Amino acid sequence: MNPLKSTSWLSENFSKVKILDATWHMPNSNRNALEEFQENHIESSIFFDLDKNSNQKISLPHMLPDLREWEKIVSKLGIQNNDHVIIYDNSEVLSASRCWFTFLYFGHNENLVSVLDGGLKKWKLENRPLSNKKVNFIETNYKASVNDNLVINLDQVEKNIVKKEFCLVDARGEKRFKGLVEEPRKNLRKGNVKGSKNLPFSKIINPEDNTFKKKEELKNIFLNHNIKLNEKLAFSCGSGITACVLGLASTVISNKLPVIYDGSWAEYGLK
Repeated sequence: MNPLKSTSWLSENFSKVKILDATWHMPNSNRNALEEFQENHIESSIFFDLDKNSNQKISLPHMLPDLREWEKIVSKLGIQNNDHVIIYDNSEVLSASRCWFTFLYFGHNENLVSVLDGGLKKWKLENRPLSNKKVNFIETNYKASVNDNLVINLDQVEKNIVKKEFCLVDARGEKRFKGLVEEPRKNLRKGNVKGSKNLPFSKIINPEDNTFKKKEELKNIFLNHNIKLNEKLAFSCGSGITACVLGLASTVISNKLPVIYDGSWAEYGLK
């Protein structure tokens, strides 16, 4: 399993994949992902709206949709079960990782869904071609299945405070984790889940081109944050986006699929 594909690999395999732009920005960023996509994007890519393509029946942000809804979403994107899906973003929070995780949760072949390492930032730095054309595609009949082992809920997180059956790793920045600054969403208290550990997702990314750090360096970063690589891990963050960045990094290290607390602090912080 290789969750990351390079820009050069994509250039060489352009005709063999389906490409999604899963850019998402923080609520206070004053950026519009769809408008940016319409202005320029990697040729043949389709915009994937993380907010709209989520569970619309609950108030928590971009939670996983239900099975049938996901099948409709992916079918409307013209994606088939045997397609290799390449996902990128133009986001400072590397939102493509969330889309990658969602495909895995709904049973897409783990070898047929990858994140473009470096995303649009690296693609542009290398002066690779861009487009503003809309892609025409034929709706498919995509079929999914749920892998419940990849998600934990609030009840499991609360019980784990005492039972300590897994290590919960929080991807938020240190100041948010320690409760030194206000949360970007209203009505959320400050702080963290008791017993959780903090590894800001930015620590595992090369800021100059948004690529992930190499496997051995990732291992050392996890260990330096007191996270044992042989223990059961689950990942959390503000609202389930950057938790998936850590999740992808853990997959690079372990070759195992990650476990995500879907509600994250958007849910736990309401308590």
